[in-house]
Parts: sequence; C-alpha cells; structure tokens
Amino acid sequence: MPLVNLVLALIVVGVALWLINTYIPMASSIKTILNVVVVVAVAIWVLQAVGMWGRITNYKVGL
Repeated sequence: MPLVNLVLALIVVGVALWLINTYIPMASSIKTILNVVVVVAVAIWVLQAVGMWGRITNYKVGL
C-alpha cells in the first residue's frame, strides 16, 4: 500500500473519530471504549498494510 494512501486513510479515520467524539453525545465510558477499539483496529490495520502483522502472529515465546 502506498504511503500516501495510508496517511490519507489515517487522516480520514482520525477526523471521523473526532467528529463522533465532538458531535454525538454519549457517556464518557462509551467514548473511551470506542476510542480504544478504533485505535487498536487502526493499529492492526496499519501493521497488516506494512506487512508486519504476520511476523507478530508467528512469533513464538518459550519452548
């Protein structure tokens, strides 16, 4: 995936999350859960896009 597309997607997700947090009234605990879920999902997506997710899932700990 080209770097420009990755940056644009991150900007779109960030603006969408900001709009949701700013203009949709909800409890702060729900906002926190939503933010954590979105950040984790975007982090996994970025790792998959740059090809590092396979290395993480194939990593073996211990014996």
